[in-house]
Amino acid sequence: MLETPPPIVTKRRIKRFAPLQLGKMLAVLYGIMGLLFVPFFLIMSAFASQMPAEQRIGIMAFGMGFALLMPVMYAAMGFVLGALGALIYNLVARWIGGIEVEVE
Repeated sequence: MLETPPPIVTKRRIKRFAPLQLGKMLAVLYGIMGLLFVPFFLIMSAFASQMPAEQRIGIMAFGMGFALLMPVMYAAMGFVLGALGALIYNLVARWIGGIEVEVE
């Protein structure tokens, strides 16, 4: 019976993130998360059809507007915060050495 050798554990350090790449990655992830809110705003618009005509138009426009804009706003926030976060991380990592990760 052959024994498998023990795994070799090594420590690696994350020294830098590419700001634009992290911004793009978070823009896509946040945009997908923004899509999770779309059904709630559409349901809000559907319930607004039961309201009086004066109130119905504003609520329906608000719900539809947010259903369309929420994923775009989240994606934009993800890009800006991802790129800014990477820049701040890179600056701090220069001073203290970055995050240490154990891999095998």
